[in-house]
Formats: sequence, structure tokens, C-alpha cells
Amino acid sequence: MNFALIMLIALVVTGSVWLYDRFVGSRRRADGVKEPVVVEYAKSFFPVILAVFLLRSFLVEPFKIPSGSMMPTLLIGDFILVNKYDYGIRLPVIDRKIIDIGTPHRGDVVVFRYPNNPSVDYIKRLVGLPGDTVTYRNKHLFINGKPAPWTKVGRYHYVQSGLNYVNDILYRERLGTHNHQLLVQPDSPSVRLEDIGLSFPHRRNCQYNTNGFTCVVPPGNYFMMGDNRDDSNDSRYWGFVPDRNLVGKAFLVWWNFSDLKRMGTWIR
Repeated sequence: MNFALIMLIALVVTGSVWLYDRFVGSRRRADGVKEPVVVEYAKSFFPVILAVFLLRSFLVEPFKIPSGSMMPTLLIGDFILVNKYDYGIRLPVIDRKIIDIGTPHRGDVVVFRYPNNPSVDYIKRLVGLPGDTVTYRNKHLFINGKPAPWTKVGRYHYVQSGLNYVNDILYRERLGTHNHQLLVQPDSPSVRLEDIGLSFPHRRNCQYNTNGFTCVVPPGNYFMMGDNRDDSNDSRYWGFVPDRNLVGKAFLVWWNFSDLKRMGTWIR
């Protein structure tokens, strides 16, 4: 569902009713006659819809986390806020960038439109910038030949869908200025070869083997991975994310019905 398009339609309809009544309808009504109910509703809702539309389009937008692919950074049920202007001002609905404000950084947690189905939003961590060589070997991430610094923290336990008990290893990794946690399942492969797409754009930039992969990020694209490294459907399997697909940078957990202590948690 394209919420921005729905909001724009509602904005145009309520605004048109209000303007028509302001310059035409009100002049035709006899003195003392109440304005139609539809006009009352339009006048009431138009400023509210306008404020929400501008806020969501250019400042911040709320999202809900539907899966565990970004654990332990983000949990299922987290409601998050996404900065819409950090990577540039884009026109709503058509998503065309009109003002370049800043660029994504390695380690950012990014919401983007899934390349295989742009109507679906994904959230992952940006690990590869344009021109980077991203290597994932034996569960360890390398950027341009240099290992991303990481340290083992301990164990992390959780119950997966289907009541599967998962016993992961918790690490702390540094990507750029981001110092974040990630999960690794020791007995899982670094990459599931059977799940790799055969024909995603720039597929020739990636080489896979049983120990992992190496991908060279093409210009204007980014490489995304989930913090739950062995339970994430990410760029390893469907390829790179074009710049035009970026929605914004996640920065705050503002609500979680199951864990109120997560309110106000900054996303690292």
C-alpha cells in the first residue's frame, strides 16, 4: 500500500472541497444557512492531513519491525522512527531526489524499498558503499580487504517462530563510526548457496563459495546485511540496493508493546 499516495489523494480532495466552498459555495448560500457536513469535515481534516503528509514526506516516518533479521539491534514489534532528510530531500510519491543533503555512511541502519518489489520496505545495516569490496568469510566481514573489528560478547538466546529455541553467539562489531551488536549461529553456513538469486542486477560483481562471498558494490548502489547474520534475507541473496530505493536512516525505537523499556532506545 502506497501510504504517501493515499495521503496525497486525501489532501487534494479535502483541499479542493475547502477551496470550492471558500470561493464558490459560501457565496451561493443564503445568510444563516449552515455549511454542508462534507465541507465541515474537509475544513477540519485538511490541515491535519497536510501536517502529517509534510512530516512523513520530508522529516520522519514511523515503521514497525516485522521480523527478527535485525536482532539484537531491532526486535520484532519495535516501532521505529526514520529520518527522511539525511540522505537528501525527495519528492513524495515519485521518490525523486531534488536536494542533496548528505550521503549514507557505512554502518547506518537503513530503510529502503526492496529491489525485487518496491512496494515492500526492508530494513538492514549498510555494510558496503559504492566501490567497496565486501567479503564475508567464515562469518567474518571484510571491507576492502580489511576485517571489520569485532569482539565476542557471549551467548544470546531467543525463541524463533515455530517455537524453535535459538542459541546464538553475540558479537560487537565496528563499521565506520557505528559500534553495534550482531548474532551468529555457529552451525549455519556463511551463505545459503541454494537461496542466491541467479540474475539480479550486477550479479557478475559477486563470487560465492561454501565459505562465503565477495561482492564489488557498483556505483550508485549499496550492500545491505542484517545484524542477525544467519537469519536475514539480504544483499547476499538478491543483490544491491540502488540509491533511488533509499527511504531513510532509522534512528529511534519509540514504542514496543511487549517491552516498554525499549521506548526511547537510540538505534546504533
